[in-house]
Amino acid sequence: MPVKENNPRRNILKNSSVPKNNTKGTKPRSRKKGKRWGFLKNEKYHLTIGVFLVLLSVYLLFAFTSYLINYFAGGVGLDDQTAGYSFWQIMTEQSIEVNNWAGRLGAYLAWQLIKGGFGIASYIFIFLLFIAGIKLSLKVTLLPYWRTLLYSLILLVWLSVTMGFLFRNLELSILAGIFGTYSAEWIEGLMGKVGTGIFLLFVIIIYLVFTVNLKLSNLVPEKKAKTEDDDEDEQGSTSSGKNTPREDKYNPVEFAVKETEDASWDISERTTEPAEKVASQTVEPKKTEVKDPAQEVEFTIEETTGNDKLPDNGNGNGNGNEQEHFTIDTPFDPTLDLASYRYPPIDLLDEYGGEGTKVQKEELEANKNRIVQTLGNYSISIEKIRATIGPAVTLYEIIPAPGIRISRIKNLEDDIALSLSALGIRIIAPIPGKGTIGIEVPNQNPEVVSMKSILSSERFTASKYELPFGMGKTIQNETFVADLTRMPHILMAGATGQGKSVGLNAIVASLLYKKHPAQVKFVMIDPKKVELTLFSKIERHFLAKLPDSEEAIITETRKVVRTLNSLNLEMDARYDLLKDAQVRNIKEYNNKFITRRLNPNEGHRYLPYIIVVIDEFADLIMTAGKEIEVPLTRLAQLARAIGIHLIIATQRPSVNIITGSIKANFPARFAFRVISKIDSRTILDSSGAEQLIGRG
Repeated sequence: MPVKENNPRRNILKNSSVPKNNTKGTKPRSRKKGKRWGFLKNEKYHLTIGVFLVLLSVYLLFAFTSYLINYFAGGVGLDDQTAGYSFWQIMTEQSIEVNNWAGRLGAYLAWQLIKGGFGIASYIFIFLLFIAGIKLSLKVTLLPYWRTLLYSLILLVWLSVTMGFLFRNLELSILAGIFGTYSAEWIEGLMGKVGTGIFLLFVIIIYLVFTVNLKLSNLVPEKKAKTEDDDEDEQGSTSSGKNTPREDKYNPVEFAVKETEDASWDISERTTEPAEKVASQTVEPKKTEVKDPAQEVEFTIEETTGNDKLPDNGNGNGNGNEQEHFTIDTPFDPTLDLASYRYPPIDLLDEYGGEGTKVQKEELEANKNRIVQTLGNYSISIEKIRATIGPAVTLYEIIPAPGIRISRIKNLEDDIALSLSALGIRIIAPIPGKGTIGIEVPNQNPEVVSMKSILSSERFTASKYELPFGMGKTIQNETFVADLTRMPHILMAGATGQGKSVGLNAIVASLLYKKHPAQVKFVMIDPKKVELTLFSKIERHFLAKLPDSEEAIITETRKVVRTLNSLNLEMDARYDLLKDAQVRNIKEYNNKFITRRLNPNEGHRYLPYIIVVIDEFADLIMTAGKEIEVPLTRLAQLARAIGIHLIIATQRPSVNIITGSIKANFPARFAFRVISKIDSRTILDSSGAEQLIGRG
């Protein structure tokens, strides 16, 4: 990837306080001149002028329309009687009567602009006044104004001359106006009728090429291409020897059905159906009912497909369009600082689809029979069981018979785990939002959920979150995508070797595939010196560091304290910018800066998100203590509004490491497997993490 040297946005922590007025090397402004024209910057004047222009455009619309209606109704133009009077006489003498919806003033303006000016093309003036009024009053740019003004004036002249060329000697000459009539006569005398027609046709073609990107090749029907496709279809059908219809890769219905069949697995024999019937059916998860005659319990296996992939477009973020600057009305694009940057391709990630096997029907049947038998030994009867197969865990949803207490089933957790010979089970009684009791049983051969399948899923590529990241798949095989800005900080904790570093890598990789270097920066702190070192290669693009630091990944405790204090200064400087811009958060500030309503000469700048990643928090607390906790707690309390988010991971979920002040500001917590219920309560304020099966 090309690297832009001397990028001013690399060292975000370099200068936290930005001077607002840099007057070095510039001439002092005249106070008298500033006072004279300073009112033009007042938004009240903008609103007043904008509303006036919008209402003026509506007034002229009625005046022009009434003038044309009266002209064609009377044949001679009833408002032409105003031509013999001066403007002052028309405005003051009540004896002058005109038949116009807009009165004498409207009749005079219509006569001057339509008959004495550009004819029917004068309506373009109304259009220009309207978009100018909307821009000044509502601060909404319907169209780039100066470019629209240029194209409108060209169209004004061309339309007036064309009307004069077509209707100069007829009663419809009013459609051309005096300008169009005399201009058409002059061009016709210069080039003749044929030359004038060719010239006007040439002008409108060039005009359409520049305004609407007209391509003459689109006007030619592609009959030859269609014939070749038909020939290919015929050759494909004859070479195969069968009347098999060709697959249409652009048919969304057939594509969805095909993906579902490939991603799912059947526990019953497949049946061959016509393609038309398959395409017309609604794609739903397949259900196979298996009844146990001995227990008379209805057993349903619900298969989850998780077929949420999209074709890879090569940039990994689902958005390959780039916009360039043309005029001052074009929104600011922060990605142009590194315009040649390319998102990492999805092919860099490995595919682990071959590892692990699907849960077999025999395993589901055996687990179902053991659950029913164990509950039957304690006189607990159930009506129905439904199994939902996930990548690593299968959820058995139980509907107990009427009169059975939930607590009786929940107390049998160890007995059910013993009968299933499982690593451990988890009973959810009841499942939120459902009238069932859930028993999660680990699969004998769990599948590996690859990061490639997460980042190539539709749920991730089509996500509209500010900072989206994927953390795996749910038990329904659906990709789990969350927004870091809504959390706004994450606390990860769990025993050694249970997947904390993998979770950190998943979050960082998701943001690298979704965001441009100008939109997000990372501050990585790794006391163990080996977990985050693989991200040192993105130093010049994504990593923010202190100016005097040689390494981008911070490993020394002394530099960690300096970095956190610098982040606090950056936070205070950003809050000053938000205060000057009169906004509440970074999203509103950046939107205001992109629409060019903030002046960079006054210290305003585009603010990227800053993600602080700390891999082993317990080591920092043991070595630095309050020096780390105080600035970190302040960031956790205040930094969410200005785009600084914290991700902290630790393998010691004890109260002296995860203190009350830290837990209060980290509402989003990721708990990996822990040893005891006490550790689970320290992380989640509830038990459950000790029952996880590990490996994430």
